[in-house]
Amino acid sequence: MNLAAGRSLRVLLAVLVVGVLAACGGATSDAEPVAATDNTEGDAANPTTLNLGYFPNVTHATALAGDREGIFAEALGDGVELKTHFFNAGGEASEALLSEAIDATFIGPNPAINAFAQTNGEAVRIISGATSGGAFLVVKPGIASRDDLKGKTLSTPQLGNTQDVALRAWLAEGGLATDETGGGDVAILPQGNADILSAFVAGDIDGAWVPEPWATRMIAEGDGEVLVDERDLWPDGKYVTTHVIVRTDYLNEHPEVVKNLLAGIVEATGFVNDNPDEAKQHVIEGIAEITGEDTDPTVLDTAWENLLFTVDPVASSLQESKDDAVAVGLLEEVDLNGIYDLSMLNEILDERGDDPVEGL
Repeated sequence: MNLAAGRSLRVLLAVLVVGVLAACGGATSDAEPVAATDNTEGDAANPTTLNLGYFPNVTHATALAGDREGIFAEALGDGVELKTHFFNAGGEASEALLSEAIDATFIGPNPAINAFAQTNGEAVRIISGATSGGAFLVVKPGIASRDDLKGKTLSTPQLGNTQDVALRAWLAEGGLATDETGGGDVAILPQGNADILSAFVAGDIDGAWVPEPWATRMIAEGDGEVLVDERDLWPDGKYVTTHVIVRTDYLNEHPEVVKNLLAGIVEATGFVNDNPDEAKQHVIEGIAEITGEDTDPTVLDTAWENLLFTVDPVASSLQESKDDAVAVGLLEEVDLNGIYDLSMLNEILDERGDDPVEGL
C-alpha cells in the first residue's frame, strides 16, 4: 500500500474564482502533443518527484484504489517518488496546482476551467477522465420541488466548485437567485463534505448538492431525499464528475512521468471496474484515514451504483459546465480551446487496442 508516513499533509488553500475571455473551439484533441524535452528523469537514488492530489470521495475511487493498491507507484517506476496530497474540494486543489505545491490532481470540471481561465489557458491541461455521475441534491422531507427551496439554506463543498456551480445554475433555471455571500432567494453555505453531513443531520441546513458517498450518507443518516439526480440533467446520463489535470510546465518537463501516470490511471480504472469489492475496501479505508470518517459498506454499495469509472473525460459536458459558471456570475467568458491534451492517453489506449477518447 502507498498510504504511509512519508506523505505530506493536505494542502489547505483558498479558492479563487475568476475568469477571462471568449468562446469554444472544436477538434478531437485541442492541444498539440507534448514533445519530449531534454530533461533527465530520476533514478532510484535521485528520483523525480510527482506530487499528486485527490479527494476522499467515492468519485475519486480510481485515485484511492490506484494509490493504495500501489498501481500508480508501480507504473511510475523506481525513478519517481510519488507524494500524495488530499483536498476537500476543487478550489483548494487548483490553487495548490497553480502555486506548484502539486503537479497533477484528480479534480472536478469547474475548478479545472477556473485554473485554465485564470492563467489565460497556459498553466493546466486535462489529460484523462476518471468518473462520471455521482452527484445529487439531497433535501429534507417535505421539500418536493425547486419552488419549495425559496427561503431555505443549502450547502455545497466550496464556492465555485463543480457542485456549487451545478446547484446555482439549476436554481437560476427556476428563477431562484443566489449570491456569493449566502443571500438571494436561496442561501448557499459552502462547507466541507463532512461538515455538510453533520449540519444536515443536526437540521442546520435544508439540503446540499454533494458528491458520493456524502449524498447517500445524507439519505441514510439524515433521512434525506433526492430532489435532483444530476444524471437526469445530461444526455445519456453522462457528465464529467472527476478528471485529471496536470501543470503544463510539469507535462513539458516530465512527459514520460506523466505518460506513466496515465498508464497507471488506465490500469487503476480497470482494477476498480473489475475488482469492485477490493476497490470499495480501499475507498472505505482511505476516506477513514484522510477524514477520520467511517463509511458504512452498505452506503458505499449504494453510492457505487451511481458512478461510472472511465478514462473518457466526457468533454461535451465541460462546455456546459463552463456556460453554467458564466451564467451564474462565477466565471467570465473563456475559450476552452487547448484545455485538453489527450494525446498520451490515446497512445496508451491504442497500444491496448481500446477506442480513443475525445476532447472538445
